Amino acid sequence: MSGSGIAAAEQLSKSDTLGLRKKHLGPSCSLFFEKDPLKIVRAEGQYMYDEDGRQYLDCINNVCHVGHCNKRVVEAACQQLSTLNTNSRFLYDNLSLYARKLCSLFPDPLSVVFFTNSGSEATDLALRLARAHTDSFITITLEHAYHGHVTSAMEVSPYKCPEGKMTLPPYVHVAPCPDSYRGKHRDADHGPEELGRLYAKEVKDICEKVTKGGDRVGAFIAESMQSCGGQIIFPPDYLRRTYECVREAGGVCIADEVQIGFGRVGTHWWAFETQGVVPDIVTLGKPIGNGHPLSAVVTTPEIAKSFHSTGIEFFSTFGGNPVSCAIGMAVIKEVEDRDLKTHAKEVGDYLVSSLRSLMPRFPMIGDVRGIGLFVGIDLVRDRELRTPATEEARRLLFRLRQEGVILSLDGPYDNVLKFKPPMTFSKANVDRIVLLLQRLIPEIKEDATAGFQKKPEACNALTADKPVSRNARICVAPLIQPPGDLLCGMRRAQGCQSRMKSGYIASCY
Repeated sequence: MSGSGIAAAEQLSKSDTLGLRKKHLGPSCSLFFEKDPLKIVRAEGQYMYDEDGRQYLDCINNVCHVGHCNKRVVEAACQQLSTLNTNSRFLYDNLSLYARKLCSLFPDPLSVVFFTNSGSEATDLALRLARAHTDSFITITLEHAYHGHVTSAMEVSPYKCPEGKMTLPPYVHVAPCPDSYRGKHRDADHGPEELGRLYAKEVKDICEKVTKGGDRVGAFIAESMQSCGGQIIFPPDYLRRTYECVREAGGVCIADEVQIGFGRVGTHWWAFETQGVVPDIVTLGKPIGNGHPLSAVVTTPEIAKSFHSTGIEFFSTFGGNPVSCAIGMAVIKEVEDRDLKTHAKEVGDYLVSSLRSLMPRFPMIGDVRGIGLFVGIDLVRDRELRTPATEEARRLLFRLRQEGVILSLDGPYDNVLKFKPPMTFSKANVDRIVLLLQRLIPEIKEDATAGFQKKPEACNALTADKPVSRNARICVAPLIQPPGDLLCGMRRAQGCQSRMKSGYIASCY
């Protein structure tokens, strides 16, 4: 489609669209590139187009799993919507056929499914199932975890609970994130197997504390690979050892596959399979409907029976409606017929190896980690100290956007470039990104060096007896002048909003 054709889809000018959004949407509803947001009017495959017809390579949209505006998905939705759409209290084929197909992708005994509408709703239901089965609210979650925006999900999401902003309830225990690169236990000090054992022991210690107090664990909830924590790939055997500890303490294990499921890891349908485990409950969302609001909770007959025994009926007006089921089935068929799992492995391996090939030339790339099309680049100022390059990451993100590539940042220091693109992402897309990084990283490094003072002052976010972060080993606070009014890199972990000198910002590490 030509640029003029794309522009014709625009109903308002960009400024008018932004003005109406600011007027009628809550101010807490954020935008990518807040200072100059992208206005997107069309998308196809792994590409998005703005109001001027400019193409952007989408490297972050794990929602449109089989590609934006996928033909098979669109046709399935339109056909079903023109035939029947109702709620699941009526009997219709789509629900039964889709439930059978979805459950066939899971190992035994995961064979019962509840349909919902969002990942947050799936998390809430998963916690209800766990509590009904174990008769315990005690939940173990991971540092930096995010499981949704509803109240129950927020309670197990430290990512959304900076110090002083929200306190987790006493029945929620937080275990260290099994981050081998910059977590409590690191690959510089331990081998992979030992890291799995050490991080699992952190969960075991919590379980023992709970049981010694006369209680039982209700649930352990974790993404099978942590996304918001900075694309964290767990060390070998971590989940197997952790699940054993939790089950011995009376709890059940919830695998959050909302961001990483449906073949993204390349070798399996589900990321938990890479750890050789079978959870008791699995939550699904985002890619399940390729952008359509659909989610699900898959569990065992035993847990479903416990939930039924509470006497409380479960019903979701839109969960599992005929249109949602038609779309869900189309997504699975697209992954299968186009062998997108194998594609994710091949392109993901190529992406990781290509990015790692840059490391000898660019010390700013501290770590490249990933499986399939779930990849992160950890940017650092000092590779030995692993000092997060938060400001450089922001600048690089902005420059990539200028070059027509959309990425995002995450991790507790906002220094990890996240790759979780549509599964149609190609090796040619990888080559383009690698060429851009080769050109832009030296530019970013030069800009950053020019902006740092020779003798950085101490950050006033530190106190004598308490570091700003549970994981902080050092604090280096170069005074940098970023584009716009940005918060300190520790803002999510500890709510740090320190300011220093005439518009400069203290970056805490």
